[in-house]
Amino acid sequence: MAAIIKFFYLILYQPILNGLIAIYNTIAFHDMGVAVILLTLIIRLIIFPSSIKTIKSQKALNRIQPKMKEIQKKYKDDKEKQSRELFKLYKEEKVSPFSGCLPLLLQLPILIALYQVFLDGLKPESLIASLYSFVANPGLINFNFLGVIDLSKFFMIKIGQTTIYYWPALILSVLAGVAQFFQTKITIPQQPQKNKKDASVYFQKQMLYFMPAFTVFIILKFGSVIGLYWLVTTISSIVEYKLVNKR
Repeated sequence: MAAIIKFFYLILYQPILNGLIAIYNTIAFHDMGVAVILLTLIIRLIIFPSSIKTIKSQKALNRIQPKMKEIQKKYKDDKEKQSRELFKLYKEEKVSPFSGCLPLLLQLPILIALYQVFLDGLKPESLIASLYSFVANPGLINFNFLGVIDLSKFFMIKIGQTTIYYWPALILSVLAGVAQFFQTKITIPQQPQKNKKDASVYFQKQMLYFMPAFTVFIILKFGSVIGLYWLVTTISSIVEYKLVNKR
C-alpha cells in the first residue's frame, strides 16, 4: 500500500500540483481561477484520445442496442446462448462492450489527484514539501478569480454562532449542475416511444436528474475551486462530444 501511495504521489499528485503552481506563477498572473481553468484544459487535451475512444464506444453500443435487446428477449431462458449471441453481435459489429471502461479507469486517478491538490495541496506546508526546486513557491495564494469570486470559500461559512452564506459559491455549483445536466442529456440515446417503460430507460431518466443534483451537492461540500474545475471539465466534455459526433 505504501508503494502505491508513493507512486500516486510521484506520478500524479506532485506533477499536477507543480503544473498548477507553475501556471499560477506565470501565464495566470497569480489568479488561481485562471490557473485552474488552464490546467483543466491541458489535462483534457492530454486525455482527449481516451475521451474519443469512450465516446465512440458509447455511440457504437447505443447503435446496436435494439439488436442486443432482441437477443436478450429471444434467449432470456438460456443465458449461455444469450452470451454467445451477444459476443457474436459485438464481433460482427466490431464493437467491444469494455472499450469504454479503460479510458474511464485511466481518468479516475487523475480526478482523485486533482481533488487532493485542490483540497490539501495548496496549503503553505504542502507547497513547501511538494514543489520541485525549479518551481517558485508563491507563498500566500490569491484565490480570487478575476477579482470576483473567492475560490477558497464554501457556500456556508460559520463564524462562531453565525452562519454566513457566500452566494457566488452557490451560483458556481448551480452552473456546474446545469452543465452536468446537458452533458448527461446529450449522451443518453433517444429511445422509441415503445421503449419508454423499459427499466434501463427509466434508470437513464433518473440519472439525468440525479447527476446534476449530486454535482451541486459535491461542490457545495468541497468548495468553489472544485466547482470551477468541474464546470470547465464538463463544458470541455460537451465540446468533445459534439466534435466527435460532427466528425
